[in-house]
Amino acid sequence: MGVSTSCVEKGVAVVTVGFPPVNALPVAGWFALADAVRAAGRDPQVRCVVLTAEGRGFNAGVDIKEIQKDGNSVLIGANHACAEAFAAVYDCAVPVVAAVHGFCLGGGIGLVGNADAIVAGEDAVFGLPELDRGALGAATHLARLVPQHLMRALYYTSRTATAAELHAHGSVWQVVPRGELRAAALTLAREIAAKDGQLLRLAKAALNGIDPVDVRRSYRFEQGFTFEAGLSGVADRVRAGFGKEGA
Repeated sequence: MGVSTSCVEKGVAVVTVGFPPVNALPVAGWFALADAVRAAGRDPQVRCVVLTAEGRGFNAGVDIKEIQKDGNSVLIGANHACAEAFAAVYDCAVPVVAAVHGFCLGGGIGLVGNADAIVAGEDAVFGLPELDRGALGAATHLARLVPQHLMRALYYTSRTATAAELHAHGSVWQVVPRGELRAAALTLAREIAAKDGQLLRLAKAALNGIDPVDVRRSYRFEQGFTFEAGLSGVADRVRAGFGKEGA
């Protein structure tokens, strides 16, 4: 359980997340993920990072039960930890390819929305169930995956979009059978890593520099409303039903 990094072939580092049963990450897990991605990007031998996960799905967001147990102190920690993990992917000195299977929800959207490319299994679904979990946030990142009005509809309804739908919108590079996901992600990473390493790092910095939205500032703005929901009591009221039958 945790976050691990392996170098499976020249120029490619694979960062793997494993927090069973559903990859709902605790505060420490988000910080560990941020550290792993940043370390991989700092390695002069690495030219591309593949972000993947073990288990039933890619990511189920934050560990709601941890927040339920310890309240606002954990909520503050989760806010900072998620911001760090999302920024680590975005700021990683080399391109990041997300290999997504199963569910990619909540904080998972923050990760893939900040990735440079996404390869998805046919079983992958993407969404923000935040309003069902007493939280707000990551609309910044969902807006990088789908058009504005679809983002809003998905956000308000807590519904998900399939990998095929995101592929049609151009945000998913490739959709493959689940069993072929790792190989497909590594194939794309290998093609990227074949470029000159110094030039790749310049390209990543240049592309970040021309983004129309400051993803760090935009996400932190959203998080202010998450904390307001917590202080007002509405978040606790909604989260009280989390995990209960029919909730």
